[in-house]
Amino acid sequence: MSETIDFTPLSAADHQAVARLLHHSLVDWYESRLRQGHRFGDSPEPFTLFPAVYEALDPGECVTARSADGSILGVCFSHERPTHVAVGIVATSPQAAGRGLARRMMARVLEKAKALGKPARLVSSLLNLDSFSLYTRLGFVPGPIYQDLLISVPENGLSAAAPAGLEALREAQAQDIAAIADFEQTHQGIRRDKDFAFFLRNEVGSWRMLLSQPQGQPINGFLAMSTHPSFTMIGPGLAADEATAIALLWQALDNLRGRSLVFLAPCKASRLVQTAYAWGARNVELHVAQATAPIGIDSKGIVFPTFMPESA
Repeated sequence: MSETIDFTPLSAADHQAVARLLHHSLVDWYESRLRQGHRFGDSPEPFTLFPAVYEALDPGECVTARSADGSILGVCFSHERPTHVAVGIVATSPQAAGRGLARRMMARVLEKAKALGKPARLVSSLLNLDSFSLYTRLGFVPGPIYQDLLISVPENGLSAAAPAGLEALREAQAQDIAAIADFEQTHQGIRRDKDFAFFLRNEVGSWRMLLSQPQGQPINGFLAMSTHPSFTMIGPGLAADEATAIALLWQALDNLRGRSLVFLAPCKASRLVQTAYAWGARNVELHVAQATAPIGIDSKGIVFPTFMPESA
């Protein structure tokens, strides 16, 4: 007799349980395959930020898989946007491995995307062939590949010379949201006003958002960053060219002096990657963008993905 699994939304009472599941899942997978479980620390407490942010941004969109006693065995976060459905973290308890829970949770998200007539998009690890296989079996098509780069920013900032283009940078403001969303839609074919408004309200988590706009010209780049001590990471972001991407990255890192953090950069952006190496960054993983409709060949610009909220 098969076990009964219920698929339900997330509630505020579930946040601690979800944090424990996320931590346990990551530590188990990275330790058993790569001996890198230590990357995620000893405590699940920092992971409470994930359900808090996701539920504040898109309440009720998370799918949870629960056993008959109500225990959470899996979570699948998603975000409906005007142009697509973005898939966030998908995680299952190691004790629930082999039951097809990830596939069943994803099926519900894909049913929603199909009903809306929108493609589903995500960014997944290329080291985790289990998840890569799951997504491609579900019809996702791989697109751009990204390097996960780890960098420790000295307390007094980067020692290399500052790049050109810093004079065009400023902090984004609420009145910039529509222009930022227009810029991303023009270059990448996706639209996410809701995410940008969430960053600038800065009510859950801790966010900053940089904008590049040369004097008298339109926006040519933006870069958000999480400055929360539980999750310090750069992204999401988009720049029209590598020079703008380098200026945005420099300023973001300068705002995070004394921190160690990860950011994702497109493998094809060789100037950006080489500059990051010169600043002391090193590779720790690879990720790939995937979508149920192929990511358009007309996509332009340098994309900085992130893991919360996913910038698919």
